[in-house]
Amino acid sequence: MTPLERRSSLSLALIFALRMLGLFLVLPVFALEARKYPGGDDPALVGLAMGIYGLTQAVLQLPLGLASDRFGRKRVIVLGLLVFAAGSLMAALADSLTGLLWGRALQGAGAVSAAVTALLADQTRDGVRTKAMALVGGSIGLMFAVALVAAPPLAARFGLGGLFELTCALALAGIATVLWVVPPEPARHTASPRGGLARVFAHPDLLRLNLGVFVLHTVQLSMWVAVPALLVQAGLPKAEHWHLYLPAVVASFVLMGGLFALERAGRLRAALLGAIGLVLLVQAGLGWAAAGTPAPLWALGGLLFLFFCGFNALEASQPSLVSRTAPPEVRGAALGAYNTLQSLGLFAGGALGGTLLRFGGAPSLFAVTGALCLAWLALAWGMRPVPAAQHPR
Repeated sequence: MTPLERRSSLSLALIFALRMLGLFLVLPVFALEARKYPGGDDPALVGLAMGIYGLTQAVLQLPLGLASDRFGRKRVIVLGLLVFAAGSLMAALADSLTGLLWGRALQGAGAVSAAVTALLADQTRDGVRTKAMALVGGSIGLMFAVALVAAPPLAARFGLGGLFELTCALALAGIATVLWVVPPEPARHTASPRGGLARVFAHPDLLRLNLGVFVLHTVQLSMWVAVPALLVQAGLPKAEHWHLYLPAVVASFVLMGGLFALERAGRLRAALLGAIGLVLLVQAGLGWAAAGTPAPLWALGGLLFLFFCGFNALEASQPSLVSRTAPPEVRGAALGAYNTLQSLGLFAGGALGGTLLRFGGAPSLFAVTGALCLAWLALAWGMRPVPAAQHPR
């Protein structure tokens, strides 16, 4: 990478990291802390409040991505982060579960993922874009890991409202990064090729990747409606959940280097299928743990380690695959569609997880997430092999 490409990649990854850390911080504790609010005794409503931001993101992701083509990427990113900060403040001040739900919905309206990834594609060459996209994907996985470790002690000290206040501050730090750290953007695009969206949705491998990110985030959010309670049942107090998360997360990141070795060897398809298989295995294991007597902590820790290995690999590789698979003239539309399906998955995961937990219990929840992963693996199996990336000398 050139110095400008490194600066662009690192600064845009930082924007993703600040925003996603704020979103993920509430994830491990939301289901438990929301019970303290009026209306928090309804698991379905808790799940809806947990995932509603994914729905508003999905509605606005593509329009804001297209707006960034016409009005400039940075303007749209700053506007989106301001809306996200306002939603965080609303949730911090909420005194009921309904107030939390509206705050989360406004958070999601600040849908800037497509604009950020489009700006990254604008500022990097084809030969290094895979590495740049993987850096952004890795930052998301890292923030998910940090949130899992940091959220329980922070929630114990400051409560759910305090976590949302921190989320607001992180969004404002993201705005400062856009204004003063991200390099100037290239000239604005004022037109896009006709039929771009139709080409994106008709491309079989892009369709596989889009449906894959939908399933991944549906499963991820559904899991975290039930996992905190499993850990409590196994004898680990809520404030000490990071004792299990931290070693599992750190160990999973140690193995991330293997993903880039497979990418260089042109075996990214095999890595993708293997990561999906790991997530599927974890759902089966968690279903077993939820169906019987409380599972030992070492077993839950092992399952979470395998999940983080699969999740981190998928978060790093799938955006890169989208940017490499999409024809260059519709790359922005492809990234917008990908982020829209990701957001829909977050909404579906919260709503599905809460509903299944209410009416069927945790075993039913993990049976459904396992079936989703199995269908995803079958769909992804037909993906064409991805050639090794060509790097400029």
